[in-house]
Amino acid sequence: MDLKEMTQLRLDLSVRAKNGIDFILAASLVWIAITYVWTLPYPSYNKSIITFMVGGVMMPLAMLFSKLLKTEWTIKSNPLQPLGLWLNFAQLFYFPFLVFVLIKMPDHFVMVYVIITGAHFFPYAWFFKSVAYAIAAGVISVGAMLMGLFLTQESYYLIPLFLSVSLLILAVSLFINYKSRAKSVAH
Repeated sequence: MDLKEMTQLRLDLSVRAKNGIDFILAASLVWIAITYVWTLPYPSYNKSIITFMVGGVMMPLAMLFSKLLKTEWTIKSNPLQPLGLWLNFAQLFYFPFLVFVLIKMPDHFVMVYVIITGAHFFPYAWFFKSVAYAIAAGVISVGAMLMGLFLTQESYYLIPLFLSVSLLILAVSLFINYKSRAKSVAH
């Protein structure tokens, strides 16, 4: 496979999977719910456990958005398609660090989770040939860290809110990119 063919396969994924917008929109809703969790008058450990549980609705929500947006999850004709799943699984290898923070420093759990979530977007910049993912990865990761350094513990709910808003901005950017590419493929 040469570079031109690889580029065409990536563009095919970008258009047919609509840049993964279904997952981004699902995640934005999940993180809005997590924002609410971090406003509750519970200890950080309890809020962290609830955060994990709320995250369990991510896949069903992504499937719902996939149906509504008519995105393709499985593109058998594209040999790069399985890489998307592998890139998502890569995030799971950061979870031991997240569990460590949960046990040893639960006050910082949500910040670390947001950093991990943001950072895992970086390889999707290559996968979907969309620089928006790379920008989002940096902005979310660094932004969450800075918020964690400067916010009071009572204001930590702003960190998942920041992620949710960032995801909505990313979704708009990815949709604009998708529409542009879909037009060029159609012509």
